Amino acid sequence: MSAIPVIETLRLRLRGPVPSDFDAYAAMWADERVTAFIGGKPRNRTESWARFIGMHGLWALCGYGYWLFADRQTDALVGVGGLASFERGIAELQGYPEAGWAIAPDRWSKGLVSEAMEAVMAWSDATRGAPEIRCIIDPGHGASEHVATKLGFVKISEAWLEPKPVNVYARVVG
Repeated sequence: MSAIPVIETLRLRLRGPVPSDFDAYAAMWADERVTAFIGGKPRNRTESWARFIGMHGLWALCGYGYWLFADRQTDALVGVGGLASFERGIAELQGYPEAGWAIAPDRWSKGLVSEAMEAVMAWSDATRGAPEIRCIIDPGHGASEHVATKLGFVKISEAWLEPKPVNVYARVVG
């Protein structure tokens, strides 16, 4: 089982989730603004709980996973993200860690996702040595496309993730 490393950035602490984070996590995922481009529908508490505890499961099974992004000053939830293996049935993702991120709407447009995911990519480059990471983004999700470009991802294909298409991006190291 891999412990979730703690990474600090200028404004954030990337850490493992703890039970006291759950209410804020569930509220974030119940917000249709968050899920508009991620799954398409708000999550109920049961769905959120499964994903919340799954963050620890990713680390235990894959040696990488999702962090909770917490404000360094208050330790309040800002968002989540990292690397995953979600078994989505998308051929272009098979065998590659999949980057992903989400942030609470009250923290949008402050550069926090880029800050957090730059730290995730640096951690991955330094510790995993994985030559390629992939991600998927709904067509038209300009904010995530912007983050992906800043992180060095380029669009390589389109795929189908029921019930809609997604764009597949790759980031090659080295």
